Amino acid sequence: MTSSSQPNEPSLEELLQRLDEITHTLENPDTGIERSIKLYEQGLLIAERCRKRLEYARSKIEKLKPNSSSSLPQFPLTDDLFN
Repeated sequence: MTSSSQPNEPSLEELLQRLDEITHTLENPDTGIERSIKLYEQGLLIAERCRKRLEYARSKIEKLKPNSSSSLPQFPLTDDLFN
């Protein structure tokens, strides 16, 4: 599952943006029940696509991570490192 294998697939950021739009629409009291149900179903599908992409990214990162026996120092990823 790479971006090159499915060129028409939206990016993770685009999917998250769509989820945000769906959330705002669902929070609107003027959104009808039928539309709300369809949007909810769409949101579930998008959330699952995001989950799969994040799992794929995590597995790639795990493969790139140095072994614990490596001589490279390992630092925790915190905001303090960037301040």
